[in-house]
Amino acid sequence: MAASVRDNKDKNRFELDVGGAIAFANYRLTPSAVIITHTETPRALRGRGIGSELVKGALDLIRRDGRKVIAGCGFVVDYLDRHPEDADLLA
Repeated sequence: MAASVRDNKDKNRFELDVGGAIAFANYRLTPSAVIITHTETPRALRGRGIGSELVKGALDLIRRDGRKVIAGCGFVVDYLDRHPEDADLLA
């Protein structure tokens, strides 16, 4: 997919545009970590891996910023369970 995840700092969420719709992951910041509190993929886009692409992109941005992540959302917990290569990001 050509779209990339961006950090919408004004809304405290990571966003991924797909076909005119936006999948997003809300977050809260701590001094050293990003707590992802909720992820949402538009109903029409579900089942296509968009949520996983969103979380992967968010984790890449978090890593780039030198922060850790706290999974405050079940989807992110499940993603991290399935992707042990990102375990180094866990706070």
